[in-house]
Amino acid sequence: MVAWDSRNRPGPGKPGGQAEQAPAFRNLCRSSPWKWQSLRFEYVDRPVSRPGPDPSGDAADGAPDLVRAWLRRPGALRLETADGLVLHSTTGINDSRDGFYVKSTRKSWLLPPQLVTPVYDGGGLVRRRPEAAYGEPCFGNGRFGATLDPVELAGNAPVPLEFPNSNAVELGTITEVDHEGRPALETTVTPNAGYRPADPDAPLCRPGRTLVRIDAGTGVCVASRWLDDGPEGYGHWLRILAVDEYMLDDLFLAESMNLTDVRRHISWDVSPGV
Repeated sequence: MVAWDSRNRPGPGKPGGQAEQAPAFRNLCRSSPWKWQSLRFEYVDRPVSRPGPDPSGDAADGAPDLVRAWLRRPGALRLETADGLVLHSTTGINDSRDGFYVKSTRKSWLLPPQLVTPVYDGGGLVRRRPEAAYGEPCFGNGRFGATLDPVELAGNAPVPLEFPNSNAVELGTITEVDHEGRPALETTVTPNAGYRPADPDAPLCRPGRTLVRIDAGTGVCVASRWLDDGPEGYGHWLRILAVDEYMLDDLFLAESMNLTDVRRHISWDVSPGV
């Protein structure tokens, strides 16, 4: 547990102006690793075909390529189709690391982000991220993991004010919106020369303007849509169904370990003769 438990804090309030909104938005993009441990959601990696700049509404309903996901950090992921067909399930979440792996790279010794303490701002959002073993389980392309931890939109720390266009992206007007019943921050972003997406072939924002939404409670990028000419409706849509649910190992393993679900009441039948 980190020094400041920000997972149960309310989302960022409405700042006074753009000068305060932009840092709060970027800090929210850095905060995902410290805001939740498990997530259940629906995800659509396809064009969000809604006219105008506001992709509001139930964009995921009826999508043929919708997937349902259960994710438990650091590396457990299960994906199903809308019909319940299992597409992917982690099989090595309890594997140990041998001596060669531990000695081979410095990265092997990095701790998970939940075990290190970042620098927080006054609202409990992460201003500066420490060195840690970051990385989310991926499926399909790198944008899946980038949506869960959209730090590529902000960078690990604030940039010096005296260097113009040194942020990863430039932000438009930031507004508070409702996304599938949850508060979110919405803005248009334009990448600068220093923008470094986690997956260059599937970035969260492409050249030009991209509309993005960041969930205020989790720091997850719940929607993106490219507004300029190019791949028609390039973007994604994510609906959060539950945060920090208890998830058994059985959910992520190829074969059941027959573990007891401790959330369920276990009845003890006592014979009358005893």
